[in-house]
Amino acid sequence: MGTAEPTARPVPDERDWWRDAVFYQIYPRSFADSNGDGVGDLDGIRGRLDYLARLGVDALWLSPFFTSPMADHGYDVADPRDVDPVFGDLAAFDRLVAEAHGRGIKVTIDLVPNHSSDEHAWFVEALASAPGSPARERYVFRDGRGPNGDEPPNNWPAVFGGPAWERVTEPDGTPGQWYLHLFDPKQPDLNWENPEVWADLERTLRFWLDRGVDGFRIDVAHGMAKPAGLPDMTPEVLAAIERDADGFTDGDHDHFRGARDLRWDNDGVHDIHRFVRKVLDDYPGAMAVGEVWVKDTERLRRYIRPDELHLAFEFRMVEARFRADEFRATIEAALSTVDGTGSPTTWVLSNHDIVRHVTRYGDGLVGTRRGRAAALLQLALPGVAYVYQGDELALPSVEPPDEALTDPTWERSGHTRRGRDNCRIPLPWSAGEPAYGFSDTADTWLPMPAGWSPLAAAEQDGDPASTLELYRSALSIRRTGQGFSGGLTFLDAPAGCLAFRRDGGLLCFVNTTNVPVSLPAGTVLLTSVPLTADGMLPGDASAWLV
Repeated sequence: MGTAEPTARPVPDERDWWRDAVFYQIYPRSFADSNGDGVGDLDGIRGRLDYLARLGVDALWLSPFFTSPMADHGYDVADPRDVDPVFGDLAAFDRLVAEAHGRGIKVTIDLVPNHSSDEHAWFVEALASAPGSPARERYVFRDGRGPNGDEPPNNWPAVFGGPAWERVTEPDGTPGQWYLHLFDPKQPDLNWENPEVWADLERTLRFWLDRGVDGFRIDVAHGMAKPAGLPDMTPEVLAAIERDADGFTDGDHDHFRGARDLRWDNDGVHDIHRFVRKVLDDYPGAMAVGEVWVKDTERLRRYIRPDELHLAFEFRMVEARFRADEFRATIEAALSTVDGTGSPTTWVLSNHDIVRHVTRYGDGLVGTRRGRAAALLQLALPGVAYVYQGDELALPSVEPPDEALTDPTWERSGHTRRGRDNCRIPLPWSAGEPAYGFSDTADTWLPMPAGWSPLAAAEQDGDPASTLELYRSALSIRRTGQGFSGGLTFLDAPAGCLAFRRDGGLLCFVNTTNVPVSLPAGTVLLTSVPLTADGMLPGDASAWLV
């Protein structure tokens, strides 16, 4: 499993650079801290660009770094066209983009169009204005129900817990209207029936594109548009939402006895994505990927029509257990979704909202071993791969103590749901507790666990058995493009195993059993763990062959 020298991948059309790119998601708060305040920042990212270039990724996706009170760690945006001081300033962002581009790495950033912060100038103005005023029309304000308007306008729940409505005190001091917030009360939903909202989005898009950004990840891309009249949801749908641990029913149009979650995937959202696409088309090579939690294939396909998003996240892989049959079903469904659309699929194992796959697969040695196998599976598939920071180090999810939790889900759920802090722990860069080179202070924004020194990037660097070197090798081989072209054909494989061959010749073989199996004929390029003495692939392992 030696590390091959990176080889430039041939790009037939630079405008389509994203079609088989490997993106690396950076959660800025947790990547690298340059100034010792315990919070990651833009200069910290810039200082690690050589690491990312050596890893072999094609592009970065930066989670929000915009001006924000940080109620939801940046997804509550107070100014979408500036940098929050905790992360730096616009000059720091410009330096980061320039130096990333100098290393051949594209830079994409988050776009949060569903809502703003309650500290956004627009919302501050709305609270100071009367019902029916133009300022309130930028958001979703409604009168309450009941004799005195004391009840919310409908029965929708918020993703982070509690009702999706918050009542305001009017400028004259009396109880007044309610505003919609599908997430936290500090994240009021914007009104996409208002032309001002559209115009402001275009201004934001062009602001960052003009600064050299290569694309956007659109947060809650299945949101924004709301159904006419904001009707109540059925008891069946509400019960399904309550059962769902993370508060989503994924906008699934498979229905609950003929009804659905009315918060998501309303038809008007596609007009918004067409609008975004028209702006992006003015910047050759710019792209957009949507966070689209929609599992119904026909509904999901609509987001990647030729005049809408370039890509939509494929989240079914996240829900698959470490089983060959579930992996195959996921791959078949994903490829079926994009078939005929002209859009490649995207493959995700972890991100900032999801328990890390090492933990999902069993944690400890078993989870790490399976995570390595899944990495080779992910990177062998046709299309786009998204690697979450720390995937390459085999980081597990780690639950902070109760008193350290920061996710709004914890408070909004009445301390019944812990939220997503477990997958946002800062990265360990070097051995030595307590901050492992992430920061000069031990007082990091989320506490880092004991015992992480062996996982640190510096400790894995150069160790041929490490997960970091496995990723480097896999990305180097993938970058050559040899064997990775075209689609795939599934091959016969023993029970509990998965095998497919790419049109270009690469064969990926995954053994999800706990016993060694014989590999097909061919030259072994890379394995997630060493083969047995007699050349068999051990259990919980993957191999690439040609």
